[in-house]
This record gives sequence, structure tokens and C-alpha cells, in this order.
Amino acid sequence: MDGYRSFVARMSDACAVVASVFLAVAAVIICYMVIRRTAGFSTDWELEFAVFMMVASLFLGSPYCLKTEGHVAVGLMETALPSRSAYWLRLVIQIVGLLVVLFLAYMSLEKTWEVFVKGELTESSWAPPKWPLYATMPIGFFLTALQYIAMIGVDPSKRSETPDV
Repeated sequence: MDGYRSFVARMSDACAVVASVFLAVAAVIICYMVIRRTAGFSTDWELEFAVFMMVASLFLGSPYCLKTEGHVAVGLMETALPSRSAYWLRLVIQIVGLLVVLFLAYMSLEKTWEVFVKGELTESSWAPPKWPLYATMPIGFFLTALQYIAMIGVDPSKRSETPDV
């Protein structure tokens, strides 16, 4: 299981790097767009592309956020419970989280396939296909599910003993 956890940790790290690059590209494009508009030129594709990059970074950064526990969590109940009960509460929450992201991965995969088959384009003058943006949803949810599987049952106090969880 340590090999699996290590692999998933590396995948989560790689996704975080890609998400960071996407955010940096979006920031550069937005700055370019502001300068261009200030100079009196029109913009065509810049804002939509920047939004695509930001949305993709959200889904691709999700596994890393889960891995590092960067998400919002309310630990009041967990700290009030005895350690054994807190473990079981964490386990149930992790299983529910896994089921939710698997459901979302399936639903977003269906939607991505539908948009791809129909050849849907955005409504802008640039009109790129929608499916590349939609594809980041099932990819991000699936990788988040893999991260949940790697974390299920691992006691947070023992994470330092477990490689890269």
C-alpha cells in the first residue's frame, strides 16, 4: 500500500504544479488583457482563456489540496471525541468524501462525453470547444478519489510514519 500511496502523492504533486502553471498563465493573460484594453484595443479570447485556466486549476489542484489538508475543515467534534471515536469519524467522513467525488467524476465524465460528441462550442466570438475544459472535471475528481483511497484509514498522527500520504 505504501507504493500506491507514494504514487498517488506524486500524482497529486504533479497536478498541483500543473494547476499552479495554469493560474500563472491566467494571471499573465489578465494583465496582458488589462494593458491591451487600456491602450484602446479590443480583446477577443483572453478573458475566456483565462477563465478556462482558472477553472482547470481548481479541479486539477483538488487532489493536492486534499493531500495537504488545505481544505476547510471543522475539527471541533474530532478534538472533543476520544481518539478511537475520532478515528472512526474521520474514516466515515473519508468514505463519504470518496463516494461523493466518485459520483461527481462519473457525472462530469458523462457531461464531458456529451459535449464532446455534440461538438459544442462556447458562445463567444472566439468559440473554442467546451470539452477540454469539461475534461478537467472528471480528471480532477478521479485523482481526488485516488487521493481519498490513499488516505482512508491512515491516522493523521501517524502520517509522518507513512510515506507521502
